[in-house]
Amino acid sequence: MPIVQADRLTEIAHVLLEKSGASADEAATVARHCISANLTGHDSHGIIQIPTYIDRVEREHIIPGARFDIVKESPTTTVIDGNWGFGYVVNERAMNITIEKAKTANVAAATVFRQSHVGRAASYPLMAAKEGMIAMMTADSGRSPKAVAPFGGRVPRLGTNPITIAMPSNLEGPFFLDMATSAAAAGKVNLAKARGQSIPEGWVIDKDGRQTTDPAALRAGGALMPLGGAEGYKGYGLAAMVEIFSGLLTGLGYGIEPSGRHNDGCFMAVFNVAAFRPLEEFKQEVTEFAHYLKDTPTVDGVDEVYYPGEVEHLRQLKRSVEGIDVEDSTWEKLVALAEKLGVSDSLGLDK
Repeated sequence: MPIVQADRLTEIAHVLLEKSGASADEAATVARHCISANLTGHDSHGIIQIPTYIDRVEREHIIPGARFDIVKESPTTTVIDGNWGFGYVVNERAMNITIEKAKTANVAAATVFRQSHVGRAASYPLMAAKEGMIAMMTADSGRSPKAVAPFGGRVPRLGTNPITIAMPSNLEGPFFLDMATSAAAAGKVNLAKARGQSIPEGWVIDKDGRQTTDPAALRAGGALMPLGGAEGYKGYGLAAMVEIFSGLLTGLGYGIEPSGRHNDGCFMAVFNVAAFRPLEEFKQEVTEFAHYLKDTPTVDGVDEVYYPGEVEHLRQLKRSVEGIDVEDSTWEKLVALAEKLGVSDSLGLDK
């Protein structure tokens, strides 16, 4: 398994995407988001996704240079049609619009539909947190093929339907939540399969509804379980609400479209902290609250309590120096793509 520096992976992703039809700006945005996911330890949303995106471009499931259409808007709301563009490009622009509206109106929201995979969901609320705002986002895969069974069911009916919330603070690393409403993200199961690893019991059931530790079972008619184990009705309930915010409110609908085209729908909302209390006062109190949590006495076998988002921050610091592990199967796909696109020599990628 090669260990590669982040800037090297960013260059590889950028060149491969641009050679596959993305503009320089689109390639830069997608590469930046993907490698940022690797740096924070979310390898399921990192460089491993680049071959999939290029395949979707070739099948016209992603349209480079797609129009960005504002279908409907008010001073506080925006409805955006991404016209099958790169999700990272569409969603980042949507969040910037929502942030700017919240600066004026104090609260703003947007829905986004017909865009491709948006990657690591936390990336977008964190943009608002840097601007001194609270932000939340929910996402689902519209009528794309599903992976998660409702609580008590054995057939997929829902996406992994993440929820993410970010808060401004004075902490070294950001204070945020980024969670799938399934027991695990489908990408983490696919990553385990790519690395030849088993998965924890409680993540996946096979086609017969039995729990399994084999990641291959997911694509062989199995399903992800909702978050919560024996209390999985909680994760299931959250997933259903996310489906309504990101699928029904956006107009994507529910169920499965036969085309199999991946179609992320997103709902985002931004709140200007200064409309509620002085920003610096709030940021300092969030910082003190984080330290209050960290000062909690630990149970046996646990060395430290982390505030939400801290683990990702520590991984980013470590991987920025030590590099990023890339599973052999992904590296082989990148090498093969470089050869196919005629950039093996310029990227220094040899079989």
